[in-house]
Amino acid sequence: MFPGERLEVRGIDVPSGVSAQPLSDAETLHGARKRAQNAREQVPMADFWVGIEGGVETLPGEPDALLAFAWVVVLSAGQAGCARTGAFVLPADVAKLVRSGIELGEADDQVFGTQGSKQQNGAVGLLTHDALTRAEFYAQAVQLALIPFINPQLYPASLELGLQ
Repeated sequence: MFPGERLEVRGIDVPSGVSAQPLSDAETLHGARKRAQNAREQVPMADFWVGIEGGVETLPGEPDALLAFAWVVVLSAGQAGCARTGAFVLPADVAKLVRSGIELGEADDQVFGTQGSKQQNGAVGLLTHDALTRAEFYAQAVQLALIPFINPQLYPASLELGLQ
């Protein structure tokens, strides 16, 4: 996204301000916004702050089916961008556990007999047999959220995505 630039990326753990398992598109986006804001507060000297939040939502017209997806919010001192990943339907056994109040990563571990999948390949990696990894799943959304930063003439610098 920034040819010729050398970037140093550091992951930090910051709260999302939403439930451990966001259950709607709006709650998930709010969690990504809060993570980006909290990263900005924790590391104020950075050039960019990125918040990523995964969530689920009922598939329209299919009340028993859950879609899994994530929102990405990127902030700089004078700009903001956001994008959402693609979405996929969770298996019925996983969706049932999530609806009962279990976080998606834990539900995946129970159904697939794994441990720590949330920090490894995630639901998308488990379900695609790692044809699409968790990192790859998020990467495109991060790139899309950076569009305002590589096209600043097309996006107002005051855009803060409701973060004021």
